[in-house]
This record gives sequence, C-alpha cells and structure tokens, in this order.
Amino acid sequence: MFDIGGGEIIGLAILGMILVGPDRLPKAAADAARFIKKVRDFTTGAGDELKKNLGPGFEDLNVRDLNPKTLLQKHVLDAIDEKPKVTSSTKAVKRTPPAKFDPEMP
Repeated sequence: MFDIGGGEIIGLAILGMILVGPDRLPKAAADAARFIKKVRDFTTGAGDELKKNLGPGFEDLNVRDLNPKTLLQKHVLDAIDEKPKVTSSTKAVKRTPPAKFDPEMP
C-alpha cells in the first residue's frame, strides 16, 4: 500500500526514537496504530453506507471506481479496445475495358 521497505521502517523507528524518546515511543506507536485503525474503520463504514444507500445492483461497487480520473481512463480504454464491426459498404463495380485511342477524335 505505501511501498515501504525494511530500510525505511528502520529509518522511521530511529527517527521516532529521536523525536519522541525511547520512554514514550511505545505509547506513541500504540496511539498511531489506534488512529490508523479508526481511519480504516471510518472509510470502510463510509463505503458500506454508500453501497447500502445506493440500493440493489451496486453490491459490487468499488469506491475507487468513482474517482473521475479512473472513471475516464476506464471508459476511454474500453472504447479503444472495442473493435468496430467490418461491413462491406461498397458495391461491386463492373469493369469495362478502356476505349481504344482514336487520334482523330477531338
């Protein structure tokens, strides 16, 4: 989700120890985890409430699909992927041989 590797986590832990101090670091980490859980529960609840208020037919709604940029990309790419049906819109032409050249004709 955040694309954080091991080095970044160690760096954040060292930064946390410097800023908060080793005595208050466990409490600060617990408070941060509690805050993240509340935010996650809030967003999940908002998505569930949106699906409930929209009614039947929207059970498979993904809230990320409502982003205007994503919605536009999806519809544009779907339109590009659709191949038009090839139909013959021309008629067969009967070919006649060209007239012979007559130098006396104006």
